[in-house]
Amino acid sequence: MHFDYELTDKLGTRATIGLVTLQSDETIEHDMRRMLPLDGVAFYVSRVESAPEVTEETLARMESHLTGSARLFPLPAEFDAVGYGCTSGTSVIGAARVAEMIVAGCRTAAVTEPLSALIAACEHLGVKRLAFLSPYVEEVSATLRAAVNRAGIETPVFGSFNEENEDAVARIAPQSIIAAAEALAAKGGFDALFMSCTNLRTLDVIEEIEDRIGVPVLSSNQVLGWHLCRLSGISMAGRFGRLTA
Repeated sequence: MHFDYELTDKLGTRATIGLVTLQSDETIEHDMRRMLPLDGVAFYVSRVESAPEVTEETLARMESHLTGSARLFPLPAEFDAVGYGCTSGTSVIGAARVAEMIVAGCRTAAVTEPLSALIAACEHLGVKRLAFLSPYVEEVSATLRAAVNRAGIETPVFGSFNEENEDAVARIAPQSIIAAAEALAAKGGFDALFMSCTNLRTLDVIEEIEDRIGVPVLSSNQVLGWHLCRLSGISMAGRFGRLTA
């Protein structure tokens, strides 16, 4: 028995958003599904091969896999924006190169990542000096801070959990993040605090930290979700700190 059928509109009547996230990332996809609106927004995720240990060498290896990962999105998809979910990886590979590799694999009007999103968020809020909290070892953190500095944003206050393993980063407890943020805030001399890494569980502590330290608090996933929405012409599905108010 054969049946006739009708075709309906594609998903994403308001926007179509893509995310290339790391094989080792356990956090960003969950966070994005909380930040992006559900009504009329199609959200597609692809993964890129990545190592469990975070070093400049392992981050650089992702470059050659980005186009292949973008090719795994549904072929009919025409994206308003695609995000690459790695802050430190962007600082090593370069934002322009990340965009080039992703555009080679899919049809998208825009590409962003947490580094470009952070710079855009700082411009939006008028932030010139960041307190910088990283989960990673000094080598990786220094490269990212240098990239932020080149954009005209100072990072006078810095602290790290000095962790190299992604499994551990994904499980750093909220109370540890809050305590570290407060310790950095006590040093003073900054306009906002940034918590780096898409695998760090920051989304639920942003507003609590803002209440405690009295300045805007930014995180990799928060700024990326915010930037993807702005590039796609839609609003976020809730408030996640002063940036999204």
